[in-house]
Amino acid sequence: MRRTKTKLTEVEIKGQRFYCVQWPLPGKGRNRQHFKDKSEAQTFLSQKLIEQQNDGISGMTLNLRQRAEYLECAEKLAPFNTTVCDAVNFYLPYLQATNRSCTAKQLAEEIVKAKTADGASKRYMSDLRIRLKKFADEFDGKQIATFTTIDIDQWLRGLTDSETGKPVAAITRNNFRQILNVAFNFARNQGYCASNPVGKTAKAKVIETPAGILTVEQTARLLEKAPQKLSPFIAIGAFAGLRRAELERLDWKEIDLQSRLIEVTASKAKSARRRFVRIKPNLLQWLKPLCQADGAVAPVGYRKLVDRARIAAGIQMWPNNALRHSFASYYLAHFRKAGVAELALEMGHTSANLVFQHYRELVKPKDAKRYWNILPAAKQEKLIVLPKAA
Repeated sequence: MRRTKTKLTEVEIKGQRFYCVQWPLPGKGRNRQHFKDKSEAQTFLSQKLIEQQNDGISGMTLNLRQRAEYLECAEKLAPFNTTVCDAVNFYLPYLQATNRSCTAKQLAEEIVKAKTADGASKRYMSDLRIRLKKFADEFDGKQIATFTTIDIDQWLRGLTDSETGKPVAAITRNNFRQILNVAFNFARNQGYCASNPVGKTAKAKVIETPAGILTVEQTARLLEKAPQKLSPFIAIGAFAGLRRAELERLDWKEIDLQSRLIEVTASKAKSARRRFVRIKPNLLQWLKPLCQADGAVAPVGYRKLVDRARIAAGIQMWPNNALRHSFASYYLAHFRKAGVAELALEMGHTSANLVFQHYRELVKPKDAKRYWNILPAAKQEKLIVLPKAA
């Protein structure tokens, strides 16, 4: 294919004489400009020939503003050994994401629908809704594609407790960070943002503290002061280690005294995995007289009942997850042959390291022996038999 030459020609248009300057375009094609005055046409031709010699054919298509802008950008990028083309390729995904992005509120609604369709557990969905709502309310109307790491960092560091107004605990802040990381990964996969700004945010430092547990005497008094309808709830928490949410959903038909097993179904477990927990001998004694064919183990208004029993037992401070943590600590100290791995399975943990890290050597073996001998009195209701320590 013949390339267009830069030249001057004389043409006639509607009976009038014109002087036409033509010059080639990059790739293929040509550009033309007409003049009535021949000297003007010759001057323009000379400019195009000089441009072609200095800048090549591609440079001839840029006007003065475009050339100045290109040179300025190239100069700014030079210290980073990056070209204008590299900068454009880097910036284009952001522009594309911005054009099809969504607001924080829209993202929260969309991810809740997606996770529900994926079969996420009720507990996870509840946590997801609460944390994303707080985020969406704070940034209502802001496009997801415009969020930066600084935006997320400042918001996480500024989180406060709604009741006290004090900064939230480190673990709470990290839980929010984890949910946002899931949300922005989802947004990136959907093309709503070019990258995930949460990945580079700072994690709050969590200072490990020993798990809070009840003493043997406190556990015994709690069971002694609890009303009869509450006893199975407390006993299963203390001697089987079920989570509070699992206890809330537990049904009597899932307790098999003959096989000495408690089934925690996948729909009721935090990990969404079915597991069985062995009924220890002392727990069996607590459940036998009160066992039912079906129905909820947790009585109506159990929280108020627990608070009353706690106060009646003289327990001023109630550690977080007190019953479950007590179960794990006394289990590890007493059933050493069973091992950490078996305890992790019964508690529904995926890693034995977590159990070993939190519950090892919190109690003495002699106290653990007394704990697993907390029994209901054979004849007198609400009387706890506590063997004396050796």
